[in-house]
Amino acid sequence: MTPAPSTTLPRLLLLLSATTGLVDAASVLGLGKVFTANMTGNVVFLGFAAAGTPGFKVIPAVLALLSFMVGAWGAGHLARRHVERPLRRWLLWAALVEGGLLWIAALIALKIDVAAQAPELAVLTVIALTGFAMGLRNATVRQLKVPDLTTTVLTLTITGIAADRADGKSPNLVRRFGAVVSIFAGAAIGALLLRYGGLPLPLALAGTVVLGATLIFNRDPASALPHRS
Repeated sequence: MTPAPSTTLPRLLLLLSATTGLVDAASVLGLGKVFTANMTGNVVFLGFAAAGTPGFKVIPAVLALLSFMVGAWGAGHLARRHVERPLRRWLLWAALVEGGLLWIAALIALKIDVAAQAPELAVLTVIALTGFAMGLRNATVRQLKVPDLTTTVLTLTITGIAADRADGKSPNLVRRFGAVVSIFAGAAIGALLLRYGGLPLPLALAGTVVLGATLIFNRDPASALPHRS
């Protein structure tokens, strides 16, 4: 799809990047060392678990991966259903699903004892819900094709900041730094919320930001343009 010529779309994606930090703070610090937004880190954790490293478990990591993939599949299906319809309608549906799943996860997280990682079923359910939500988000953003704003992955973004300076220029430098700062800020805020308020808070805030930021973007005239695959 050709991205809409919008000034608010990059801002939306920067806010969504911050929610990645919130969700991964909740998952890594509150759900037993598992990423549900960053699948690169999750695959690494899965490798640790497979090697029998203390503190890392196979089942949560596999569940997060599978849930993420199912969410990404769902995003592809949702996008196809909205071809030639307004961009705002597609993104709002995606935000409603993602935000709703994060809020449900926050409610279930009220029952979780983080220190004991119990009850186990509640922990696994929150992993599945957040993994699905982030898979849906990642696949949706991927189709927008906004340079340097994937909302979840920073490796190539950080590489671009440094490597492009070798030529004396760095396209989208501000945007790239913004992506790094957004995820950093989200992770820091998520860690503080979890420490002082409990596991539900970063998840509830992430869901609120997702929906609120999308509603703000929907006021941009560019959001009325048709979504084309």
